[in-house]
Amino acid sequence: MQTKRKIHFEISERKILLRTFDILFIVACIFIVSSLTDFKYFAHLEKNIYWIPVLAIYITIFGTIFEMYNLQVASYRLRVTKSLILTSIFVSTAFLLTPLLTPVFPNKRIEIIVFFGVVLMALLIWRFIYVYFLASKRFIKKLVLVCKSKEVDRLANDLMRADPHIQVLCFIPVDEKNLDTTINELSISQVDLFLKNVFVSEFVVADGSKSNSLEIYNKLLEIADAGIPIKQYEEVYEDITSRIPLHLKDKELNKYFPYTKNDKNRLYEFFVRVFDVFSSLIGLLFLLLLLPFIAILNYFWNKGPLFYKQERVGKNGRKFQIVKLRTMVVNAEKDGAVFAKTNDTRITPLGKWLRKTRLDEFPQFINVLKGEMSVIGPRPEREVFVKQIAEQIPLYHTRHAVKPGLTGWAQINYPYGESIEDSLMKLQYDLYYIKHRSLFLDVNITVKTMGTIIYLKGQ
Repeated sequence: MQTKRKIHFEISERKILLRTFDILFIVACIFIVSSLTDFKYFAHLEKNIYWIPVLAIYITIFGTIFEMYNLQVASYRLRVTKSLILTSIFVSTAFLLTPLLTPVFPNKRIEIIVFFGVVLMALLIWRFIYVYFLASKRFIKKLVLVCKSKEVDRLANDLMRADPHIQVLCFIPVDEKNLDTTINELSISQVDLFLKNVFVSEFVVADGSKSNSLEIYNKLLEIADAGIPIKQYEEVYEDITSRIPLHLKDKELNKYFPYTKNDKNRLYEFFVRVFDVFSSLIGLLFLLLLLPFIAILNYFWNKGPLFYKQERVGKNGRKFQIVKLRTMVVNAEKDGAVFAKTNDTRITPLGKWLRKTRLDEFPQFINVLKGEMSVIGPRPEREVFVKQIAEQIPLYHTRHAVKPGLTGWAQINYPYGESIEDSLMKLQYDLYYIKHRSLFLDVNITVKTMGTIIYLKGQ
């Protein structure tokens, strides 16, 4: 079969590559500038390497906040440049102001400017190498789908839209229908010749349940024996999009229930609870300091009560009351409950600011302290919306397998939901979180939430 091998990088490998070489290029450029100039600050940096872990932490945090490790951003020159500039500003500022662990603050302003310039230029050089070389077509992952003819366009487009480094070459149909598709069809008899002439990274099986599946199964065994990976579509989709593919739920429903390895992990639950309590105390203290100013603004620009309560559905379907800062006009739902929309006229001027900064959610730290919510988890919905959505999306109730949260995987990856379709998309993210939740994923969500606050993405 296939004789010519080509290199391609998995998503996890690309992210490790980006994070590692971000740090290496900056450190290398700092040492180069130190050896070529007589700036005292850079001389101090050259004398010891204790500052490198500090710099690495700041790059990781601010790079995550400003989407430097989002492959949809990292693969395009113009999009990544904005992220690089913002990351360089925040990394340089945080590093220079860090006491004890980094050299004394520079005496000369020129050294501050040069340090920022070194960080920015190092990132620009490495990231442009990535865009023009490692993100080019020579490292693209080439797939062959095994699926129904009527589904191939949607399945292929879902993968290629989610990952710019994927190309679906063709598909092997599992049915007898000859339909017009944008993806070329490949018959079983043509596979061997095709593999001799074209490199294929993986075969991805989306459906093998039809009568001719035995022939396909035997051919896939030959392909696997030849060293070409065979993967399930659900696995690939999940890895690329960080979502559960609910549009395939009619095939094997059991795959989409939110089983998670951390359901009974007491150590994980302990750390989550400690984080919840600590974050709640800090959040409520911060709210307490801001409350007098918010109350004054509320008096002039948001006439009516400062707080309001609302019933939500929590873990295992239990109902509880949340407290929020009021962002809508009084009697906003006198005609019945409806989804909030972009530019909703019911939202007051102060309410818009409170939503963008997420300050309206801060009173819910009380619910977190009480154990009704967690900092991280699916957002709790009102019962009226839960019933309405569950009628059209039967799996919707499965998101109640864990405590609801102030922020979550769906909130940082998808805009504010305004419809049933949006709820379906957010459910895919919620179920992915429930299935894969871990301390690493929780930290990732926490850091990215800072980005939504900085960018004022709250709605």
